Amino acid sequence: MTLANQARAEAGCGELRFDDRLFTAAQNHSSDMASRDYFSHESPEGTSFVDRAIAAGHPSPAAENIAMGARTADQVMRMWLDSPGHRGNILNCDLTTIGVGLDTDGWYWTQVFGR
Repeated sequence: MTLANQARAEAGCGELRFDDRLFTAAQNHSSDMASRDYFSHESPEGTSFVDRAIAAGHPSPAAENIAMGARTADQVMRMWLDSPGHRGNILNCDLTTIGVGLDTDGWYWTQVFGR
């Protein structure tokens, strides 16, 4: 979250606030991808980040970033900021909350953003 907020500050956006519901959705997705060996925004059953965040109790999920293989937070943030779509999510000033999940079995990272 700190690294995302640093990038947002440079872009003139407000800070993201930690949300435990989004953390739950993000961590569950990272762990699910690791345990079932897939890499996708949708689960094999078709569950989306919106479905996961709402199931965790968040009323307005807005975006998700995923990555695999990065061993540090700095590395994964560089990957996301070098990707236009992921960068767009991080620097979207309309987003106000975040949860981040990591499973080190395969290094699956998930950011889930909300409003």
